[in-house]
Amino acid sequence: MLAYIIRRLLLMIPTLFGIMVLNFVVIQFAPGGPIEQIIAEIQGTAVGATARIGGSGAGDVSSAQAGSAATDGQSSYRGAQGLDPEFIKELEVQFGFDKPAHERFFLMIKNYLVFDFGESYFRDESVVNLVIEKLPVSISLGLWTTLLVYLISIPLGIKKAVRDGSRFDIWTSSLVIVGNAIPGFLFAVALIVFFAGGSYLDWFPLRGLTSENFDELSLFGKITDYFWHITLPVTAMVIGGFAALTQLTKNSFLDQISQQYVLTARAKGLSERRVLYGHVFRNAMLIVIAGFPSAFIGILFTGSLLIEVIFSLDGLGLLGFEAAINRDYPVIFATVYVFALLGLIMNLIGDLTYTLIDPRIDFEAREA
Repeated sequence: MLAYIIRRLLLMIPTLFGIMVLNFVVIQFAPGGPIEQIIAEIQGTAVGATARIGGSGAGDVSSAQAGSAATDGQSSYRGAQGLDPEFIKELEVQFGFDKPAHERFFLMIKNYLVFDFGESYFRDESVVNLVIEKLPVSISLGLWTTLLVYLISIPLGIKKAVRDGSRFDIWTSSLVIVGNAIPGFLFAVALIVFFAGGSYLDWFPLRGLTSENFDELSLFGKITDYFWHITLPVTAMVIGGFAALTQLTKNSFLDQISQQYVLTARAKGLSERRVLYGHVFRNAMLIVIAGFPSAFIGILFTGSLLIEVIFSLDGLGLLGFEAAINRDYPVIFATVYVFALLGLIMNLIGDLTYTLIDPRIDFEAREA
């Protein structure tokens, strides 16, 4: 087992290296970077994200102006016509574009190896501190959502498999279809309208993870306040995420129930409960466990994006969204790097968990 773990850890290196290469190419060579953005702000031609989506005329005018500036050959940056070249050089030094490409690449590799992601372009704070500051919010949403999804979906999927074709299976399938068809953020909007003072009830807060007087509350009050704030966001994410796992669990158990070893166990006189939880459960749960890492990472880092924006939760999802709008590349790609590393580690943990469900699996015998 130790050899397998070491082999998997070594295989993470080329994956992370590929992510670093992609980061470098996008950061260093993609047009419309931070220097162009600052130039646009100085000249008053910057267009916000909503204006870009709406296709406002100002954006077309600014693009034409930038294009004419680029064709004049006075600068390699769009819109730099008429600006002091020394000021442009200062911007290049500030954002690290004054060094040759190969030097910037090896410097980035060196920094990434020690988890030094530099500082945010537009926030006076290091990227590591920003990620650490926002991480608890996303972890809270991800862990509680994943826990509730598994606690609901696995028993429900098993029950649907055992009672396949019954009225219970048909009615719960309707709920699963609704959960699959409607995105989680629509459930979030509906919950806000009905339970957060939108139009009807005002039972839950709309913003933040804690109240303003959180530090003044007792221990029990802090726990109550915390769960009071995360009820609606977690509920919206659970409703939007339980359907796929429920169907996966049902299909996995149905596939195992029809196997020959189940018929043999029943012929030997074992009870249905003993057959289900003593034989079928171990084999059927393997595929469910295999999907845990991707489900956790998906809920933690992608599923919570719109939820954090809707409920004004200052987590990694909202941080990444704002960084993408502002083209804050160190924040964007540092979070991508961290997410990829966590995803690889979670995949390894998922594989190792196989042995807890079925000790017959021997990863030592697997080829690299």
